[in-house]
Amino acid sequence: MYLSRVQIDFLNRRKTKDLSHLGAYHNWVESAFRKFERDNERTRKLWRIDTLCGKKYLLILSNEKPDIQALEKYGIENSAQTKSYDKLINSIEDGKKYRFRATLNPVHSIKTEKSNRGRIVPHITVEQQMKFLLERAEKNGFLLDDKDFIIVERDFKLLKKSKQRDIRISVVSYEGLLTVINKDLFINSLILGIGREKAYGCGMITVIEV
Repeated sequence: MYLSRVQIDFLNRRKTKDLSHLGAYHNWVESAFRKFERDNERTRKLWRIDTLCGKKYLLILSNEKPDIQALEKYGIENSAQTKSYDKLINSIEDGKKYRFRATLNPVHSIKTEKSNRGRIVPHITVEQQMKFLLERAEKNGFLLDDKDFIIVERDFKLLKKSKQRDIRISVVSYEGLLTVINKDLFINSLILGIGREKAYGCGMITVIEV
């Protein structure tokens, strides 16, 4: 696995004018791996946008190294970096504590007369969004206390799809401290992500050992 990062060049408005919705970011991510994929078979990857010290970064977790030139299409020249993520994944053990950042799409299902599966709607309040992550902690292999994490960003991001109406996706970023209680489940959550809308910048959780 590889973790890659590039600083987005938002000071160059002409260069980044296409980045007006989540679909454009999705296309950017996919373009960085196109030369490695055969017969239009896309490889699994997770991505998100991070804000650090007032700067915006595209962060990607992938099986293959990205094409650096394609990764810097909307990025600042020479800002792209790629490193192996395997050492961290292989070091995961039960009982270890990690600082984490996760960007998720907190939603729930409401029953309707038209569908047995229900209608997917976003959680709106901070309390609901905090509860969303708490309820998914143990099934993803970690322990979380509501006093040990916060929401650092929350927004509704625009998504445009060809021949479909525009929609807005709830995107919420969390930071805090967690404890691993089932390393296999936790490694799965790191590699496969948590929740919905993974193609559009949600689901990714990253950690640093305390």
